Amino acid sequence: MSRRSNGLNFNRRRRKFNLPLFKEIITWTIAIAITVFLAFVTVYFFGLRTTVVGQAMESTLSNGDNILINRFGYMLGKPKQDDVVVFLPNGNEKSHYYVRRVVAVPGDTVQIKDGAVYVNDELYNVPSGVASIDDPGLAADPITLGDDEYFVLGDNRNNSEDSRYANIGNIKEEYVIGKAWYRITSFGDMGRIH
Repeated sequence: MSRRSNGLNFNRRRRKFNLPLFKEIITWTIAIAITVFLAFVTVYFFGLRTTVVGQAMESTLSNGDNILINRFGYMLGKPKQDDVVVFLPNGNEKSHYYVRRVVAVPGDTVQIKDGAVYVNDELYNVPSGVASIDDPGLAADPITLGDDEYFVLGDNRNNSEDSRYANIGNIKEEYVIGKAWYRITSFGDMGRIH
């Protein structure tokens, strides 16, 4: 009599657990999870990209330049004098991002007189090639910044909508998106923003 080969067979031996294969699967799973996490962090904190609108930051940045924004840095610290920041004017989320240079930080007093910027009654060290200011705007009189306010100017002082004007005014810290840190252009003129 022959034995049936089909059907249930309770006398079969169990397969041995393949520990090396299991370890390799776990290693790959962890590596993929770490890669996905790092990609998310990189895109969220450093991957925000915007385009410069207008000539306000000439010659540092030009109209149409693509820049990357570092949002992570201001989660750990605060904007400093001379940082190039990206912000929404008055928190208006329907507006395009503005890119300007921080001239004064919370607690400072700013005034523009005789075409020059004074911070705490000391002449502000302007980047080379920056023209004298024709219109001091609101800063013709001293402006003292609050605990969460920044005074920003464009590097192209006479062609910039910035803190000198009421529609922009002092920038509240909560409206700062991040620091402009890297420029990408179609002509290969790439690099860190200073």
